[in-house]
Amino acid sequence: MYINSIELNNFRNYDNEIVYLKPGLNVIMGDNAQGKTNLLESIYLASIGKSPRVSKEKDLIKWNSTFAKITIEYVKNEINHKKLEIFLSTTQNKSIKVNGYYLKKISQLLGEIYTVYFSPDELGLVKNGPNERRRFLDIAICQFDSNYFYNLNKYFEILEQRNRLLKSSTNPKVIGDTLSIWNEQLASYGAKIIYSRLQFINILSSIASDIHLDLTDGKETFRIEYVGIIDTDIKCIESKLLQAIEDSKDKDIALGYTCVGPQRDDIKLIVNDIDIRSFGSQGQQRTVALTLKLAEMEVIRKESGESPILLLDDVLSELDDTRQNKLLEKIKNYQTIITCTKFNNSTDANIILIENGKKL
Repeated sequence: MYINSIELNNFRNYDNEIVYLKPGLNVIMGDNAQGKTNLLESIYLASIGKSPRVSKEKDLIKWNSTFAKITIEYVKNEINHKKLEIFLSTTQNKSIKVNGYYLKKISQLLGEIYTVYFSPDELGLVKNGPNERRRFLDIAICQFDSNYFYNLNKYFEILEQRNRLLKSSTNPKVIGDTLSIWNEQLASYGAKIIYSRLQFINILSSIASDIHLDLTDGKETFRIEYVGIIDTDIKCIESKLLQAIEDSKDKDIALGYTCVGPQRDDIKLIVNDIDIRSFGSQGQQRTVALTLKLAEMEVIRKESGESPILLLDDVLSELDDTRQNKLLEKIKNYQTIITCTKFNNSTDANIILIENGKKL
């Protein structure tokens, strides 16, 4: 798949601008703080339904404006031309249309435009806490598996109810007796989440191993391991998770929240048999983050049948010439949109100059 054009109205620092893209390499070039990243942000928002940078969508609306609109024209399956529109308002919730029809749920958006987003901040995927890595797993899987998105939402609805009970002022014995109402539901949906993550990691790790070996010229091996309940049978996962939840009852009551489950799990990132979440150099961590994103692209392509769009925000400046060339070689069959202040790597790139929210 690929994007033909992006039209932004009152989005961030854009008044009204249309940017046309080519299926291959597109370079958004300009000085800092001109609106390059804002362009990538609009594409990611159209793909995931959330900004990668802010939690409040009203912050995306241009100052002194009451609304913003993103219009993206794109092609799926090489022949299916589509149009996606997102409307943001200071007074109403956002609304989304695909080919003129309003979407009722955010789950209907997922899978319309596949993207993989990578910025220097993504180094946090490696060196920050488990929440960053769980977020990476969840966003990647949700793009091609609508059931996973449903199970994730149901799980967190039940988790919220259970945690509310744990935080209540009710007698601990009454809480303990009531928890069983939630435990089986939590284990059921939690097992589905864990099973999907394990399947994804199994494919991801195999692909990432080859990519990382190439990026490091054969000097580093790489593998990914899930930190949590591991089993090949979903019923066994459910049984183990239910037992773990019940065993944690007293601890949960004392702390006021649920201590076990997929909301607490993590992944190990192992380079040359060393877990680099804590012990890797910044260069190793940066290479692993890039490896994960490139592997994510391949998994999405395999699972969805569509090539995702790669969004690279000021990443080339973080890589040496060798890794830049290897990266550009690996992404040549994907539509890629790169932001940078200067670019000298390819004469085939579609260069787009941006200054103060305007295309030059």
